[in-house]
Amino acid sequence: MLVSAKEMLTKAKAGKYAVGQFNINNLEWTKAILLTAQELNSPVILGVSEGAGKYMCGYKTVVGMVNGMLEELNITVPVALHLDHGSYDACYKCIEAGFSSVMFDGSHYPIEENIAKTTELVKVCAEKGLSLEAEVGAIGGEEDGVVGTGECADPKECKMIADLGVTMLAAGIGNIHGKYPANWKGLSFETLDAVQQETGDMPLVLHGGTGIPSDMIKKAISLGVAKINVNTECQLAFAAATREYIEAGKDLQGKGFDPRKVLAPGFEAIKATVKEKMELFGSVNKA
Repeated sequence: MLVSAKEMLTKAKAGKYAVGQFNINNLEWTKAILLTAQELNSPVILGVSEGAGKYMCGYKTVVGMVNGMLEELNITVPVALHLDHGSYDACYKCIEAGFSSVMFDGSHYPIEENIAKTTELVKVCAEKGLSLEAEVGAIGGEEDGVVGTGECADPKECKMIADLGVTMLAAGIGNIHGKYPANWKGLSFETLDAVQQETGDMPLVLHGGTGIPSDMIKKAISLGVAKINVNTECQLAFAAATREYIEAGKDLQGKGFDPRKVLAPGFEAIKATVKEKMELFGSVNKA
């Protein structure tokens, strides 16, 4: 059964580890992430962007697939199904479809409007027992057409949003979605420290977990980050494994063209990536 992310993140923040949010794109992705979480006895958050939701035929389809897998694969670790970078409207659609957690990304609105819309969603999510993530200070890079430059959030604005009663807060600390450019300045731990001082026990979220060096990840966790989002890294691993299979001509041998065979190496590559991240984040055996 899907659960809200609240309990797993409160425990993670107190225990100085982080829970990974791994974005899903299809059945292989979802199955790989759930099986790895179960094998490692780790809580997990499945992230769905609006674009991925559309690609998978809508949020109800996603909910049906995930709920079916939890049952068929006997998944007993805590699993949250979370809308990633949702618009105000998408949040309502996901709540209706049966998601257990949503993110409202109001970072591109003036702070007053971000506060007004977040306040509404806090009420709705509280009534239904869902967790809610809010964002202050845009995350760099591009995600589903939303482009941010990797700005740093204002700690005072973070406090204003945290005080509304959201479950977790994504604060921009110079992090970027996708691959990091060669001239990236690194994470601003100064900002993160200031944000944590203003927001206290609130679990903080690090977006753009792909390509951040592991020592920086560990430092971010020590400064209150309890949820780390990974997407690009799984995509790169999947693509590399698939390329290797095709380039080796394995799809031309016997029944090698069977999609289950074509997609198997990529599936294993996602599992390996998720395992590596869960070990780094410290969530193994924390279910």
